[in-house]
Amino acid sequence: KVEEKTDKEREMAELLVTMDNYSPIIPDAVIDYYLNKTGCDCDDARVRKLFALAGQKLIADIAADALQFNKLKQGTSRNSATKSSKDKKIILGMDDLTSALDEYGMNIKKPDYY
Repeated sequence: KVEEKTDKEREMAELLVTMDNYSPIIPDAVIDYYLNKTGCDCDDARVRKLFALAGQKLIADIAADALQFNKLKQGTSRNSATKSSKDKKIILGMDDLTSALDEYGMNIKKPDYY
């Protein structure tokens, strides 16, 4: 058990050093806004950076899943007479995003007037 604890402490120290050298894409003001909105009063910059990295990872995973849903949809509706796959632009639509978010338990739908 002592070895497990020292391994975990060493991994945590490595993570903190790595986080110090990395700047997340999500601005600090956005993280502060949402932390305050949820009632979390956090003065530690490392914790805020950890939240930013977790949010960035979630957004990246959702975007990657939406891309996969788009590729599956394009693969099933592809005609052999259309442009080659190199010339096609990928356009992620709301249906791709909805499918990806549904995988994470987030349900969104378009307003009724669309």
